[in-house]
Amino acid sequence: MKFAICNEIFQGWKLEDTIAYAAKAGYDAVEIAPFTIAKYVTEIPPSDRQKIRDTANRHNIVISGIHWVLVQAEGMYLTHPEAAVRQRTSKYFVDLVDFCADLGGKIIVVGSPKQRNIMEGVSPQQAWDWATEVFREAVMRAEQRAVTICFEPLAPTETNFVNTAADAIRFVQQLNTPHFKIILDVKAMSSETKPIPQIIRDSWPNFAYFHVNDKNMKGPGFGDVDFKPIAAALKEAGYHGYVSVEVFDFQEGPEVIATKSIEYLKKTFA
Repeated sequence: MKFAICNEIFQGWKLEDTIAYAAKAGYDAVEIAPFTIAKYVTEIPPSDRQKIRDTANRHNIVISGIHWVLVQAEGMYLTHPEAAVRQRTSKYFVDLVDFCADLGGKIIVVGSPKQRNIMEGVSPQQAWDWATEVFREAVMRAEQRAVTICFEPLAPTETNFVNTAADAIRFVQQLNTPHFKIILDVKAMSSETKPIPQIIRDSWPNFAYFHVNDKNMKGPGFGDVDFKPIAAALKEAGYHGYVSVEVFDFQEGPEVIATKSIEYLKKTFA
């Protein structure tokens, strides 16, 4: 199992310093939120993309991929009733694939609850069909650039569109490609009625990335979630991808979050 950490945890840090600290702490990869660099990835020139890749190489760590991809990217919406908005979003996902690949990343995590909520007057089937079309061109580009787009099921408290792993799998399977899968997230799975290890077993091999966090929005080992059966289920399934630390409560500070999380993960996943 390989361990990654999300860079937005290091609030206010230069990306180079974040990469260096993650490598020193023992992580295998850093997962990047584009909004920490620019509002739109189209504003990040090739030279800057290469610099990020070179920095990671210099510290013997990789960029696993990108997440929080529509944060601050105003004007994007997966299920918007206006075709022009959906077309703009579709094109931007192609741009995201190129950005991810340029960094050497392999995974794009798509959560974006605010940009996929079903709006008033839109039927669930319309939203489903529109969102599917938004991804079609980007998935084709992902196939060309060896990137996998991972759609994330999220809790009903966050969005009213695709709340379970089973529904997310049904959504991505429409495009029938190994480059469109789902991601499983411990906090999000905590909202389902099924036990998390069962969700993992039922979802394999349809997920290509895994976020670890506690349902209290902190890092793994910072709350009541027992990760031992989760680790066992991932091993049983044969998952060999990244286990990535994503938290939403930063009060302990990046150094404590990063070091204590990986200490807990290495002990739990050993």
